[in-house]
Amino acid sequence: MHRTYSMRQSRAPTASQLETPPPPSSSTKAGRLFGRSNFGHKFRSQAAGAFGPDLAKKLTQLVKMEKNVMRTMELVGRERMEVAQQLSIWGEACDDDVSDVTDKLGVLIYEIGELEDQFVDRYDQYRVTIKSIRNIEASVQPSRDRKQKITDQIAQLKYKDPNSPRIVVLEQELVRAEAESLVAEAQLSNITREKLKAAFTYQFDALREHCEKTAIIAGYGKHLLELVDDTPVTPGESRPAYDGYEASKAIIQDCEDALTNWVQSKATVKSSLSTRARTLSQRRKNKMGNGEGHDLSHQDQPLEGERDGWVPASQHGEYENEDDDDEEESQVRGRQEEGQTA
Repeated sequence: MHRTYSMRQSRAPTASQLETPPPPSSSTKAGRLFGRSNFGHKFRSQAAGAFGPDLAKKLTQLVKMEKNVMRTMELVGRERMEVAQQLSIWGEACDDDVSDVTDKLGVLIYEIGELEDQFVDRYDQYRVTIKSIRNIEASVQPSRDRKQKITDQIAQLKYKDPNSPRIVVLEQELVRAEAESLVAEAQLSNITREKLKAAFTYQFDALREHCEKTAIIAGYGKHLLELVDDTPVTPGESRPAYDGYEASKAIIQDCEDALTNWVQSKATVKSSLSTRARTLSQRRKNKMGNGEGHDLSHQDQPLEGERDGWVPASQHGEYENEDDDDEEESQVRGRQEEGQTA
């Protein structure tokens, strides 16, 4: 029997992909310093935040941890595909019904692995957006440092030489530095809120699509199990001839159609707010001075303008490439090894 390892040989864009263009391939899938192993996971988390401005260190660590998460998900997806193939290979030597059903179950499990691979790409867009907040934090740090440095110089002069004419000059510089800092802090506050909402919209949209499609596959997998005759037989008794080949193919086709036609606007699982939660959210919106109720039931709508063009990680200012992060990790590791040999 021909064994099938994937649901479709060639894939046309699904309805979801037409509605929401897919992002580019995740930045964690290429250019790895340590290859495809998990060697750098623990080291990356420990080294995160060791360099760069103090203001950006905590978010730098979060970005690094999310990188570990994505690489783990990528590994899970790849191994799930291998498991699906092995299941089909094992079932080939079994009775006709078990052989056919395990073959088709392998198709469904392989499809879950491919969904996980797609999920990693969409999850990366969340991480890249969070990374952009980190870059803004890093750009704000110099203005904070300059203001603090001038403040310290003024305090030192007032202690050593209260009549120094330089105090007046420094106070004027401090006024300018505080004005620059106010602009930078306001920009950081505004961008943080904007990017935070955009980032987690990417993540939650990706989670919803992945989970609902996985649930679809699980449902059709249970339909396939109904084709297996588990009626006990006595020794020497033979089972009826298996005639479920067309049924199993039809189930796989139905599953493919369901996955292809799934769109987020018609998602099955809905988040319904209680009356209390809706009232409190509206009160919050009114306090903000907008005058419109803050109806969170529409929170799942995609951000307008955000989905039309996915932004690659290389276009987010400082700390541009993940390869740079890996080189930084390599340098830290090299210093640690030198210290140990010394």
